[in-house]
Amino acid sequence: MDVLRRSSVFAAEVLDVFERSLSEKELVTQSKALCRDYILSRLHQNGMGWSKAEINFSPSNAALSEVTMVLLCLGDELECIQPGLYRNVARQLNISVAMENVVSDAFLGVATEIFSAGITWGKVVSMYAVAGALAVDCVRQGYLTTVHILVDSLGQFVRKFLVHWLKRRGGWAEITKCVVKKELTSEQPWLSSIMESVKYALTTLYVYVMKET
Repeated sequence: MDVLRRSSVFAAEVLDVFERSLSEKELVTQSKALCRDYILSRLHQNGMGWSKAEINFSPSNAALSEVTMVLLCLGDELECIQPGLYRNVARQLNISVAMENVVSDAFLGVATEIFSAGITWGKVVSMYAVAGALAVDCVRQGYLTTVHILVDSLGQFVRKFLVHWLKRRGGWAEITKCVVKKELTSEQPWLSSIMESVKYALTTLYVYVMKET
């Protein structure tokens, strides 16, 4: 079944939103909304039935629902291929989720390494997967407020490093071109360029944290 199947009315609404030139502020806001959706999905997958109301998350824009679906679909594929890479990330980085600044710095450090050799949609998905995994670690250990720090940190990173790239591509709508069918395969070209980058990012930051302790 096609993931991109939708009604003509909904398609028209999406096009109306994304065809106009989005401001940098709007793109950052959308990126944070997508991060909240991604985190909620991962919390539910791990048996943590939090709702947007319980963690004070605002509802996402309806026009982002298709982008959210595609982002989650790509994230599922990425995490299935390398499940160990996106689990217990805090332990891999040897950080304490009790300290919000440490979680923020660790996330920003990993994100910086992921994009050190350029920007692709695959790497964008990977950044969201790391944020989702760290959020699961935080909630599992009882540090719910740190989830908001992760969302803000992702927004900060997008504002500094990704917003112009997103703007040149017309915004988030372009990511829907990465998926044709729900049943993704390991032959998806966007996957091939990022797995080693993420492994390197986690290893590099782990070494950095160990040096600082």
